[in-house]
Amino acid sequence: TATSRPPLRSYPAASSFAEIGAGVSLGPNAARAMKLIDPAIHAGFLRCVTNNGWPDRQNYWFSFRKGQDTQDKYGERFFDLWCETGQASVHRARYLDELVALIPKEIAHFGKRLESVEDHGDSVTLRFADGTQATHDALIGCDGIKSKVRHAVIGADHPAAHAVFSGKYAYRGLIPMEDAARLMGDELARNAQMYLGHGGHILTFPIEQGKTMNVVAFVTKADGKWEDVEWVKPLDREAMFRDFEGWVDSTKQILTLMQKPDIWALFNHLPAPTYFKNRVCILGDAAHASTPHNGAGAGQAIEDALIISQVMAQVFDPEDLPKAFAVYDAVRRPRSQAQVKAAYDSGWLYDLQAPGIMDDWDKLKKILATKQAFIWDHDLEADVATAVSMYKDEMAML
Repeated sequence: TATSRPPLRSYPAASSFAEIGAGVSLGPNAARAMKLIDPAIHAGFLRCVTNNGWPDRQNYWFSFRKGQDTQDKYGERFFDLWCETGQASVHRARYLDELVALIPKEIAHFGKRLESVEDHGDSVTLRFADGTQATHDALIGCDGIKSKVRHAVIGADHPAAHAVFSGKYAYRGLIPMEDAARLMGDELARNAQMYLGHGGHILTFPIEQGKTMNVVAFVTKADGKWEDVEWVKPLDREAMFRDFEGWVDSTKQILTLMQKPDIWALFNHLPAPTYFKNRVCILGDAAHASTPHNGAGAGQAIEDALIISQVMAQVFDPEDLPKAFAVYDAVRRPRSQAQVKAAYDSGWLYDLQAPGIMDDWDKLKKILATKQAFIWDHDLEADVATAVSMYKDEMAML
């Protein structure tokens, strides 16, 4: 009816809502999307967000610095990238707690690892590893970069069904802020920095209200291949120091202080031809898994949630769900896939390997000044209006 909504159910594979990893950056576009979905989501974000520590650095995303001891002075700051919300990061687990508090407890059914999806045309059946199954009017798959739902949408044999190695991996770890400040000084420790070098780059930024410095050290893999079955592996410190041979001692000291670091292979998706099939749809990393070089992957998932929620608010008959998914696909797929490509390109830019640019610092400054604008400055209210209008136009044609 026009006054009711279908019940929602969530089937996390985990035994409880939990997150891995540490800090994640969210840009001004993500903050606007939160507000448009529900101001309570944005309020939760503000409760756990960490910005740059110094008052005069609040509106800067990163300070870009020369990261190797070459003819240029190591650590020289050559560009500051202004951003409306600055470097706004949250600890993943803390922010997840804020989101979970907004969800009715009866929605989640934990320990449900998806094995297969069967689309019956007028319903969808989910089969889980524990032998149980569930049938619903529709399925929105938010099951990440190794998504089973993605396979159901585009086919497991499609070239874009599985994520591909981006050619880069990263060492990730945390340093207590007091230790980082003693090593680097307050300015470098408490404000977001990115050090660019040949074949790698290192970024640092504060998380947990400034109590901790998050460190991510990226490396280009020489052969461009990742043959290990595991994408996350325990740290081999000797290998890490070999990767950053030629970088100055202060860089290596940062790496030495990293607590419980590990290695993450960076994969991304090739463009899917569609984000839906009949009553099955994909969202977030299941749809457009990205490398992290634009700090925009999580924000794109929030934008997905905004558009799908606004369109589905117009649906009152399950038969119309495919039309809603088609509108979501039309609005979100071009933009989200453009971000995946841009993030991939940014990785080569930061590693001073972008063709025609390399370590030309003047060219780098010009590109850095504008490359995030299409992500941060996008008019999401216009996207919502477009999506709702498209859906209503589709319904008017019936």
